[in-house]
Amino acid sequence: MAAAIRTLPFFLLALAMFLYPQEVVSSAATGLTLWWTFVLPALLPFFILSELLMGAGFIHFLGILLEPLMRPFFHLPGKASFVMAMGYTSGIPIGAVLTCKLRQQNQLTQIEGERLLAFTSNPSPGFMFGAVASGMLGRPELGLVLAGAVYLSNLIIGILFRFYRYQPVEGHISASISLKRAWQELLTAQDQDGRPFGQLLGDAVRQSVQTVLLVGGFITFFSVLINLLNATHLTTGLALILESLTGGHFTLPRVTAGVNALFETTLGCRTSLQAFSGLNVQVAVLSAVLAWGGLSVFAQVASFTSLTDLRFSAFLLGRVLQSILAPILSQILLLFIKVPASSPLFPISSLKTATGFLLTWRLSVWVFCGVMIFFLISALGVRFLTQK
Repeated sequence: MAAAIRTLPFFLLALAMFLYPQEVVSSAATGLTLWWTFVLPALLPFFILSELLMGAGFIHFLGILLEPLMRPFFHLPGKASFVMAMGYTSGIPIGAVLTCKLRQQNQLTQIEGERLLAFTSNPSPGFMFGAVASGMLGRPELGLVLAGAVYLSNLIIGILFRFYRYQPVEGHISASISLKRAWQELLTAQDQDGRPFGQLLGDAVRQSVQTVLLVGGFITFFSVLINLLNATHLTTGLALILESLTGGHFTLPRVTAGVNALFETTLGCRTSLQAFSGLNVQVAVLSAVLAWGGLSVFAQVASFTSLTDLRFSAFLLGRVLQSILAPILSQILLLFIKVPASSPLFPISSLKTATGFLLTWRLSVWVFCGVMIFFLISALGVRFLTQK
């Protein structure tokens, strides 16, 4: 009986795909376009870079330098700073991928891995500035509000999670920032890895391409799933029930937007703009949707954590808290960032693929450099203050 219940949803999904082939093809094409335009340029180069840097021992070098920053603020080793930087730079799911790799290499404890997993999954800056702020809202300056709300709420979650299952351990913070000791760690890591550069590069490209293709598969599948829910009128039925139970507060457009946002970020953002009016409300809803990420992201992260002993509940709790904090911070940021009274809207499809590709790449590079410089300066500042 249990086996039949587990099989039934897949049977119904297959039946719906046969009944609505046109919707399947069009939604799959939409998912692939999104993957090619915004996900591939943000993820693939940085996946390869992260594999090369980890194999070359850079993460061990960075860990020594940034230990004074990461331990006091996040109760994490210095090596976690590299995961944070990549999470802000490339977007989901690179933070989960790198966290699971560090856990598999015993560079993180189980608790540290879960702590890091909770706040290293963000949309890429190219997606927030290009697809959402410029493409959907038609107001590029709102990218600062959206990205600021998402990143600040993410940082707050990281600080809050420093208390997650925390047990004090002595001897974590080094006496000083030592470039010599960091260099020795790098050389030791290279000796332990032992792969020649050709093999290291080949492994990095191979693993990165496999991961990015996996992400594209998840995006395409959930794009098809959401469109089938709409095509079979399941979303409409749910909307009618909620509308009758709540006295008209949950209308069909809002329920549709909620269901879409529950599953996938891009479609959730589009339908939310159609369901809600008023700039402040739209920005708040978009911030919540971007912080949540969608079940598509959840499935991606779960596929990586299943290979480790990391518990998925920490990631889920982080997403829920961030989706609550981000709308609040977005309203605060709107008080300080001037937004024109009106601006013509234009669809995301009007962004040329090459433009979206280059925009995503450039923003990711700038964010990565900025985050790493900020981390290094902050680590030096923390060490200076603690030695006074």
